[in-house]
Amino acid sequence: MEIHNKANRIRLFNWKMPQMRAFHFSWFAFHICFFGWFGIAPLMAVVRDDLGLTKTQIGNTIIASVAITVIVRLAIGVLCDRIGPRRAYTWLLCLGSVPVMCIGFADSFESFFLARLAIGAIGASFVITQYHTSVMFAPNVVGTANATSAGWGNLGGGTTQILMPLIFSGILMLGVNEALGWRLAMVVPGIVLFLTGIAYYFFTQDAPNGNFDALRARGELPAADGEHGMGASFAAAAKDIRVWALFVVYAACFGVELTINNIAAIYYFDHFELSLATAGMIAGLFGLMNLFARTLGGIFSDLFARNSGLKGRVRWLFIAMLCEGVALMFFSQMHVLALAIGIMLVFSLFVQMAEGATFGVVPFINKKALGAVAGIVGAGGNAGAVAAGFLFRSEALTYQEGLFYLGVAVIIASLCALLVRFSPEVEAEENAAYQEAAGTQPSAALSLR
Repeated sequence: MEIHNKANRIRLFNWKMPQMRAFHFSWFAFHICFFGWFGIAPLMAVVRDDLGLTKTQIGNTIIASVAITVIVRLAIGVLCDRIGPRRAYTWLLCLGSVPVMCIGFADSFESFFLARLAIGAIGASFVITQYHTSVMFAPNVVGTANATSAGWGNLGGGTTQILMPLIFSGILMLGVNEALGWRLAMVVPGIVLFLTGIAYYFFTQDAPNGNFDALRARGELPAADGEHGMGASFAAAAKDIRVWALFVVYAACFGVELTINNIAAIYYFDHFELSLATAGMIAGLFGLMNLFARTLGGIFSDLFARNSGLKGRVRWLFIAMLCEGVALMFFSQMHVLALAIGIMLVFSLFVQMAEGATFGVVPFINKKALGAVAGIVGAGGNAGAVAAGFLFRSEALTYQEGLFYLGVAVIIASLCALLVRFSPEVEAEENAAYQEAAGTQPSAALSLR
């Protein structure tokens, strides 16, 4: 799939460019999706008392909300190839808002479990975000664009933790009891999701030159059937070993991030005997690194590509993954609070840079099946979180031991990055495309103009 007129510079405040509208709407939509996906998490203490949930039942709903995302991410990628990111995001946001608002009707573990299962589909929004920025930006800045949109979207996890309790408290101030309050609070993110979906449809377009339907009508894109259909697109991606190598790599970076988000607070609470408030605040620092760390991963990917082409992108991915694993192993062995926080921030820096570096490589694997590749690799992140989640459910392992073994697993997974190779022809073609795109703007940094 050849897309023309991609932006070779990221102009943050230029809303006239379709590339920048797609950039801003994609990260904002992904950010808002966290309100639906994890909006119930800060209210679980109230939900637990209202529905009488056990610890095991709560754990099962958490795993379900992450596991279902694996399946939907696989499907949403090929859907983007067929109908375009604009309509794919609109449908996901509007349909996803329904279970978010309807979770308030849950009156038992079973109904609550099913609602969380359905809500988990919203997590596929990440794939559309990465797809949309991939088709909008040129090779010299695509790593930066992908990493920044994903990083700012991931910030939604922290924003949700702050705002949802405030929304809940505001509803209680109106005289509503807690049992009804958490149900009404979940209506708010549902409405925002629906409105964002409508705005996405009217204010964005699939590619710089227009929507996919129009491009196909003009002969600028192949028809979405036959060898370019959804099944063929997925098959082309699935039989490429490089795609599965990146699947493992992303499982070992984004999957690890999701895992740390779930256990960091309780780890600090138990291991360093802190209060819940203090432990939560320290754990929150890990997620706040998304503000810039993932962007750095994309920027370095683009910079490595300037000097070493696609080999440079892969080399940087390996370095970031290796450093992530080593830092995680060191973090697991810290017994002094100040050192633990410092090492955690270093670890957070590398895990998020590795995520940005991964999607600095993804756009170049198979341009004809970009959505399928992004979907499979994106699903790897949630698959990694599910696998690590079972590791930390084991009664035989302490959190400290689990973190150490997870660090070892990350180092082993980093070797998979070395399986990602490109033919000399592709290397030469992409190097020429990079130099052409960078000809008028050599810097890959974000511009404020």
